[in-house]
Amino acid sequence: MDRPLLYLIDALPYVFRAFFAIREMYSPQGQPVHAVYGFTAFLLQLLRREPVTHIGVAFDESLTSSFRNAFFPAYKANRALPPPDLAWQLHCCQAVVRALGLQVFVDQQYEADDLIGTLARQATEHGMEVVVVSSDKDLMQLVTPQVTFYDAAKDRRLDVAGVRAHLGVRPEQIPDLLGLQGDAVDNIPGVKGVGTKTALALLQTFASLEAIYTDLARVEMLPLRNAKTLRQKLAAGREAAFLSKRLATIALDAPVVYDPNILRYYGGTTTAVTSLFENLGFRRLSQQIMR
Repeated sequence: MDRPLLYLIDALPYVFRAFFAIREMYSPQGQPVHAVYGFTAFLLQLLRREPVTHIGVAFDESLTSSFRNAFFPAYKANRALPPPDLAWQLHCCQAVVRALGLQVFVDQQYEADDLIGTLARQATEHGMEVVVVSSDKDLMQLVTPQVTFYDAAKDRRLDVAGVRAHLGVRPEQIPDLLGLQGDAVDNIPGVKGVGTKTALALLQTFASLEAIYTDLARVEMLPLRNAKTLRQKLAAGREAAFLSKRLATIALDAPVVYDPNILRYYGGTTTAVTSLFENLGFRRLSQQIMR
């Protein structure tokens, strides 16, 4: 018998995708709703296509209040705040999720990745299989024999072997990779002068960042161009490397509790869905609701 399956959705990539890909639409009250519309269509398609019995949807509450900002204030500081039109629609997206009968997870200090990671850990400990739905490669670090990654927009599913083929490292090495190369999107510094190609080469020899720095002299013996200079870069960037790995590591102890009864999917409440969709002007989508 197959184990129960839990879908955990990283909402923001799909909300942003809809915001920028769909031409502007407005509710009967004149409010922009194109991001809400696209995200809602995505959810309905997923619910029709996948064998969903348990599901949760995680949102990022803030770009400036993550616990990571406490020890690295510049974390994500390069990102602009969402425009007002999008900020309003994000709240509407949460309302849609609830109306459809799905559980919303959001926190001021922990990001959606952390909420998903914590729920995935707890669920697998209780015998669940988990599907992480996202387009963000950072979440691939959660992949295990019990957790798969599903990029719904590209209809791409990755298991442990798939992640390694796609990124060149094992899922658990992704924080090490980002610790070395950094991540400009999240303003994670990495080691100055170390790019993706070099970082991958290092992680094919060393199991982790810790292993590299435990045996740093060995780096000079690797068949890499300018290996001696690389060792010097690594030595100089030690603090940045471990800081970057810490920033890139998904927390597995966020303040959420796995409850299969709350995560169970029974479908939306017709009255709530009809009322909300009418206010948003989603008459066509309201006909697609699964009951």
